[in-house]
Amino acid sequence: MDAETGDSVRDRLALVFDRMQGAIREAGRKEGDVRLVAATKAVPPERIRDAIAGGLEIAGENRLQEALPKIEAMKRDRITWHFIGKLQRRKVRAVVGVFELIHSVDSVELATEIDRRAAAVGLRQSVLLEINVGEEQSKAGFLPQDVEKALPRLAALEHVAVQGLMAIPPAARHPDASRPHFRCLRELAQRMMARGIPRISLHELSMGMSNDYVVAIQEGATFIRLGTAIFGGRRD
Repeated sequence: MDAETGDSVRDRLALVFDRMQGAIREAGRKEGDVRLVAATKAVPPERIRDAIAGGLEIAGENRLQEALPKIEAMKRDRITWHFIGKLQRRKVRAVVGVFELIHSVDSVELATEIDRRAAAVGLRQSVLLEINVGEEQSKAGFLPQDVEKALPRLAALEHVAVQGLMAIPPAARHPDASRPHFRCLRELAQRMMARGIPRISLHELSMGMSNDYVVAIQEGATFIRLGTAIFGGRRD
């Protein structure tokens, strides 16, 4: 139970699912088109288990040093793990094969290191490409105009499966301010898919967080990443 609001994790999650379904219907999309990734940074296993009991299926972790012991502690729980934070090349070895999907591949060099590590353990790692939709100097990621040049190099990586794009728009007070950036990501994916590059699939769009996920769903998100809306405010 949240001491400030009186809401439990399950109450918050039920509200999120309800809002998700409403947004999906209003957008004329199908149930199951959008999947929730709970951002579980600084959330202990017992609270994640409360969310699992409420229907959560995917947890997203930002920090490897926090994630690995948590994943080990919860290895018998029915939950899938995604990596949603910034990934350093020196930590790739510990991530590959542990997380079903890496949302934050921000360079060809990082993808190449993932390919090398995945080849060493005999698997193909699924990833999303992080796009700097606001072209902010403070953020990593491919610039929208550079993606087309990068895709053939990414397609040559036999142990990396590029499945889509991810973005974090510039911070804004009003959710609708994110709409142009979400639309940019969707339209970029559509243009790149039209190129028909072998071994590249851009059907997944990871966009939308606690303050703007309804808008993201309206603009085509297939993954939304929510922390505060489910777990309330947390300390890093």
